[in-house]
Amino acid sequence: MPAIPADGRACTAAAALRLGRRATHRARATQAMQIELRSVHDIKPYESNPRRNDGAVEAVAKSIREYGFRQPIVVDADGVIVVGHTRLKAALQLGMAEVPVHVAAELTPEQARAYRLADNQLATLSEFDPDLLSAEIAALKALEYDLGLLGWDDSELTELLAPKGNDGLVDPDDVP
Repeated sequence: MPAIPADGRACTAAAALRLGRRATHRARATQAMQIELRSVHDIKPYESNPRRNDGAVEAVAKSIREYGFRQPIVVDADGVIVVGHTRLKAALQLGMAEVPVHVAAELTPEQARAYRLADNQLATLSEFDPDLLSAEIAALKALEYDLGLLGWDDSELTELLAPKGNDGLVDPDDVP
């Protein structure tokens, strides 16, 4: 006989198990995240990580040096990285012995594999408002803040800080 979930719909035992697992994950998501310090040598990179991150390591290291280690590395129950490969490389470059780690032991192997991809891809779905971004960078520049810590190279910063205008272009309707 099929199991009956809370909404009254009939489903198979396997589906009920998945529903229960999702409910358990939702309940855990509302609990405070536990973070521990772990030796960098006890953290294992995921061998099939498709993200090429060597070009970002120096920028992330600068960020950690300036702001501290604000986002933990997420590992599975076996200590394999789910999220945070670049942070680990940056920590090693900085000579750190320990880093903050969150053990996401409740993730299934499938969820860990999917989260590795989703965490990187979802960040690419948003974009900057160019006017607000330029204003924020200009405000930091006025405070003489080191803009090199932001992750843009000098040519990108120059472009972002350039006055926005119509570059001499005129709307054809404005021509007498």
